[in-house]
Amino acid sequence: MSLEEAVGRAGGPVELLRNARAAPYTFPVTPEFSNWRDEQRAWRESCALLDQSHHMTDLYVEGPDALRLLSELGVNSFEGFAKDKAKQFVACNPRGYVIGDVILYYLEENRLDLVGHPMVLDWVQYHAETGGYGVSLERDENSAVRRGAPPKVYRYQVQGPEAAALMREVVEGELPEVRFFNTADVRIGGCRVRALRHGMAGRPGYELSGPWEERERVIGAILEAGENHGLRRAGSLAYSAANLESGWLPAPLPAIYTGEEMKPYRQWLPARRAGSLGGSFYSERIEDYYFTPYELGYGHMVKFDHDFVGREALEEMADAPQRRKVTLVWEGEDVAGVFGSLFEREGLPAKYIDLPKSRYALFHYDRVEKDGRVVGVSTDCGYSYNERAMLSLAVVEEEFCEPGTEVVLLWGEEPNSAKPQVEEHRQVEIRARVQPAPLVEFARTAYRAG
Repeated sequence: MSLEEAVGRAGGPVELLRNARAAPYTFPVTPEFSNWRDEQRAWRESCALLDQSHHMTDLYVEGPDALRLLSELGVNSFEGFAKDKAKQFVACNPRGYVIGDVILYYLEENRLDLVGHPMVLDWVQYHAETGGYGVSLERDENSAVRRGAPPKVYRYQVQGPEAAALMREVVEGELPEVRFFNTADVRIGGCRVRALRHGMAGRPGYELSGPWEERERVIGAILEAGENHGLRRAGSLAYSAANLESGWLPAPLPAIYTGEEMKPYRQWLPARRAGSLGGSFYSERIEDYYFTPYELGYGHMVKFDHDFVGREALEEMADAPQRRKVTLVWEGEDVAGVFGSLFEREGLPAKYIDLPKSRYALFHYDRVEKDGRVVGVSTDCGYSYNERAMLSLAVVEEEFCEPGTEVVLLWGEEPNSAKPQVEEHRQVEIRARVQPAPLVEFARTAYRAG
């Protein structure tokens, strides 16, 4: 069944998504190597090793039209984009609303690799197959889809204050100077490794990748050298909440569910890609769940030096007032009250808050209110042991973005949806303070230059 058929049967996209039985995003990686609290501390205090080999999808695009295809779909400039570079690739629909973002590697001439959630990869694959481009595609699904088959490449991240020192020790020969979002070939454990200057928790670090068959030699060398640098392996529980400190919003609802111009794509896309929608924010209009690149902090990536899908709409939006992405720091006393409600003998408890990642749908949207008025939406949410706080990434009206502004987040659904991960519960208000996104000062200042 196609997504278009599924939307029609459900009576609309909101009804389809709010009652979908799809689980939140899964990380098919060891949950904890020690405990997720200490594993979170490692990327702030020493060094953490994170495994990204299993939860993301790769789409390899090869051929003489590879760059043209991606340039015509991405808001990013491709001026000067060449081998040994990477970028955060952002795609929008024709009306300028975000479909998603992924990491794009320039591997070699006419061969590139898109890495991330399937939303953008599906969009690129659709255009590659229907647009008459001279490209070939190779898709390596995540391990949950492969069901036991190994990935094509391993992908590890080494990050934290000790990451550079560890890399200087473990790399054979001199560690090359690599600028942010650039790559270099190094040797670790006798193996050639691609090292990308990048990180996921707002700390300095490297993303390392190479053939799956060489993973044990590479990770063995890293673990051995890491003994001198406080290295700690971080499992999927810690990793899932890393983005809350760095300010990256991993799963905005893709703007694909409306518009006649998007209908052929919905007819091509399998219904299983729909995902699930949760949270206290409710609107019958699915468009109210869409974001623009400017709202997500991607405005600096939008370049009008080329033609791309959504360009005209984004040119009109560029100078208009915009909501802004912020971090919400939840009031600890109110969060404690949510947990305390589990032990009340009378009445319904509040919606359970899972730790460290608390998102219970693939696309999570909670109401953010000020003086009883909705002023934004809170999305990805979870607990940072480094901050000793519940955090969420929100998009709010500009007048409420001043750090320290107090707002109210409504937690729980009304009425309770049919998603299996949603128990019968009552809604509660949680006070929160607005802070910058990224929350971590290093991520806002020295991260890209460091």
